[in-house]
Amino acid sequence: MAFLSNKVVAASLSVSLLMTGMIGSSVSAKVPPGVEKKENVKVQILSVNDLHGKINVSEQLKNDPNTYGNAAFLATYLRKHEKTNENTLIVHSGDMVGGSPPVSALYQDEPTVEIMETIGFDVGTLGNHEFDEGVDELLRLTNGGDHPNGTVDYDGIDFPMVAANVVYKDSGELVLPPYYIKNVKGQKIGFIGVTTTETPNMVVAKGITNVEFTDEAEAINKYVPELTKRGVEAIVMLAHVPGSQAGESATGDIAELATEINDKVDVIFAAHNHQKVDATVDNKLIVQAGEYGKAFADIDLEIDPVTGDIVKKEAEIVDVIQQGVTPDPEVSAILEKYSTAIAPKLNEVIGQAANFMQGGYITKNHFGDNALGNLIADGMNAAAGSDFAMMNGGGIRANLNAGEITWEELYNIQPFGNTLVTIEVQGSEMDEIVNAQISSYGPDASIGGFHYKWDSATGKVTEITLADGAPIDQNAMYTLTVNNYMYDHYSDKYKLRAYGENPVQGPEDLQATVDFVKSFTSPITYEAEGRIINISAAQ
Repeated sequence: MAFLSNKVVAASLSVSLLMTGMIGSSVSAKVPPGVEKKENVKVQILSVNDLHGKINVSEQLKNDPNTYGNAAFLATYLRKHEKTNENTLIVHSGDMVGGSPPVSALYQDEPTVEIMETIGFDVGTLGNHEFDEGVDELLRLTNGGDHPNGTVDYDGIDFPMVAANVVYKDSGELVLPPYYIKNVKGQKIGFIGVTTTETPNMVVAKGITNVEFTDEAEAINKYVPELTKRGVEAIVMLAHVPGSQAGESATGDIAELATEINDKVDVIFAAHNHQKVDATVDNKLIVQAGEYGKAFADIDLEIDPVTGDIVKKEAEIVDVIQQGVTPDPEVSAILEKYSTAIAPKLNEVIGQAANFMQGGYITKNHFGDNALGNLIADGMNAAAGSDFAMMNGGGIRANLNAGEITWEELYNIQPFGNTLVTIEVQGSEMDEIVNAQISSYGPDASIGGFHYKWDSATGKVTEITLADGAPIDQNAMYTLTVNNYMYDHYSDKYKLRAYGENPVQGPEDLQATVDFVKSFTSPITYEAEGRIINISAAQ
């Protein structure tokens, strides 16, 4: 394993493990007397997860002088590590696209694919965000085909994509192959892919009506015996399933999954919750490398050439720190090509922000609303001419800095291309709709046109009023604007279809925000103002 100056060794590697250089060893096959023992085959697997198309994004962290990420720097790191072992594979565990910045998204994420191919990925699986635009677009991106916003003669992804638990409802057939077998120096390594079964709750429902996501463990256990029948003893799982570090172990769905799957599985690449994980559960090595190409996982394996089993395995999570590193010229050229093409659109100044505006989810604080969510919700009302608006927190992907507001900034805040939907609801039904978006984490949606109080002790609304403090008329009909993700939600989580009537389609949510920002004739000031109040939280 390459030993760089910025190497980050996860806590799961104890001193003794580092000294022996092995985790989860198994006994090699006995060699008959007089027969020369063959050396173990050493294999290196490098992995990335949850890139989200952030190929040109660099990030600085609070109280940290370093700059992280950017695909050109990621490529440099991967190539440097690859040179340390001729038997190196590069893999990913999903969400490589989706919620992407304009340099990728405006070309249907084909620039991200081009960069992955340039780097030399060997195999990947699907995350929930690969389904953002539905199954048809996922297959086009995978297999190739023209798109009005895409590049000329786009020919698809040139490395295998696997998913063992995504099937067509009508036939039960898999959307993609369940696994891929790679031969490395005469040793077979099997890669099985699975996608979180929570995917239907996180994407627009109409794009996935023809598929279902089966239990991850059942899918893995179905195909492991098939791999072993084909002579594969070294088995790796690419799982877009979340987990977190817990000492030398891991917690979360990925840890539970590790205990449920066939013990023939040796290594699990996790994803989805953007955490760094380097742990062992049930003798299975689990890794996850954060997010956005700011880090990658480096796993060293040794395979017994007689049995084909993995007999040694160790991991490290390596940060992609830009300082002192030269960006890869091939990837830099790709970034420059697409950045130049879209520069006029990105740099258009839309307005001025008088202050920094926090976005994201509502909190459990006394004042739970945030400035940016309030701005967006008001813009939805302005675009639709509606009484009320609700904007889900997961759809607000960045904050807004003070100063000039460019089109690119607004795009990075609302990158999904959702459209607005306006419905009619009775005043008496607003309690149920607002309650539906409150979970154990607190409220989800920013709001416009009304205020409410809720109690975190019960998870229920206690009072809803109009913005001026007047009570809602329980018998009146109001118009409520949301986005199509919320309205079309797979399980009607937000109760919008249950209570809403006469849906009317509106413009894209981003365009509504752009138009609203343009309507201001002076710098915009928005704050958290108490639209959402938790009566159980201290003021």
